[in-house]
Amino acid sequence: MPSETKTNNTPHAFPEPSPETKAHSDQLKSFIQNKIKASGGKISFADYMNLALYAPGLGYYSAGLKKFGKQGDFITAPEISPLFSQCLALQCIQIMKQTQQQVLLEIGAGSGIMAIELILELEKQAQLPEQYLILELSADLRERQQQAIQNRIPHLSERFLWLDRLPDKPFNGIIIANELLDAMPVHLLKLKADNVFERYVSVDGNGQFIWLDSAPENTRLQKIANEIKSLHQEYAHLNDEPEASYTTEVNLQAIDWIKTIAELLGSGAILLVDYGYTAQEYYHPQRSMGTLMCHYQHHRHDDPFYLPGLQDITAHVNFSSIARAATESGLSVCGFTTQAHFLMSGGLVELTKDLDPDDVLRFSEVARQIKMLTLPEEMGELFKVILLAKDKPLSLAAFQFKDFQNRL
Repeated sequence: MPSETKTNNTPHAFPEPSPETKAHSDQLKSFIQNKIKASGGKISFADYMNLALYAPGLGYYSAGLKKFGKQGDFITAPEISPLFSQCLALQCIQIMKQTQQQVLLEIGAGSGIMAIELILELEKQAQLPEQYLILELSADLRERQQQAIQNRIPHLSERFLWLDRLPDKPFNGIIIANELLDAMPVHLLKLKADNVFERYVSVDGNGQFIWLDSAPENTRLQKIANEIKSLHQEYAHLNDEPEASYTTEVNLQAIDWIKTIAELLGSGAILLVDYGYTAQEYYHPQRSMGTLMCHYQHHRHDDPFYLPGLQDITAHVNFSSIARAATESGLSVCGFTTQAHFLMSGGLVELTKDLDPDDVLRFSEVARQIKMLTLPEEMGELFKVILLAKDKPLSLAAFQFKDFQNRL
């Protein structure tokens, strides 16, 4: 029998939205409720997350709300420091030399700052690509990207081209994405000793979203649930008090996306940066509440039903599933490391060697940026970089010092 539960962790202490933004959230909430009713009283959490983030004109990423930077809900690595994008550019140069491909494709370019800083570094190194493509589904973000590029680098604006969909097959070049996979909708599983449930979203008599736990209808989820249980058995000797239930996420869309990209790519490479774990870390028995996280005006919490459309909803990436999907689709995994090792081995030292320590303000600011990008308690360990290739294996300096492929 399905079981219903309500959330009890609504973050009441957070800043109140304006009447206008609250009305926007209420409109999206009503839209999702109607979808639930039309679907027989429940939808998967993946469907809920997709609507909350991407419903046309209403979802978090498709509406015209400030998302990135100090005035938004979170700050990404490219906005912390141009050094991140510059290091990425140096690795793109190595890929271009090894593959002879001169086209870049960024998927989900956010504010556009990474594209700007990356191509500026390529220009500085006299390695400008023939074209810089951006696939951006959000009309609002696309407009912001175009405006930022026109304002900052008008002399390079003609090299940019925006796409509404993936290029025609085969695409030859370099595909890059920063914090893309974590924004893909995930299914939620709730595992118990003798049963497996999928967490669906329903509506109670007061019109509030509630959890509805029922048997998985997707056979792929059942298979993955069995794999997680097998993994837990391997940890049994370390787990003195196993949890009565275990909740976690499965990102089927990310797996399918990798397979689609593999089919698209004729020759070249894929560089993905995101926060996440290997499967053994991701599905460790002690991580019994999963990794689902929401971001609202720089506050983090775990209630995905709070102000839909006004907050980001994310889950960490299972890089083992990404690597497996890649190899099953004919891609080679050529590198996997932490963001700290990627940056330190990929040019960060060289990029900062000319800093003048007597320029105290500038030196201190760059030092602060580097700490945020590389320290374990900041972004250095949680964020990972994976390199996938098609046609020929690649070797990049950024993966030479520490390559953790064996952990995948």
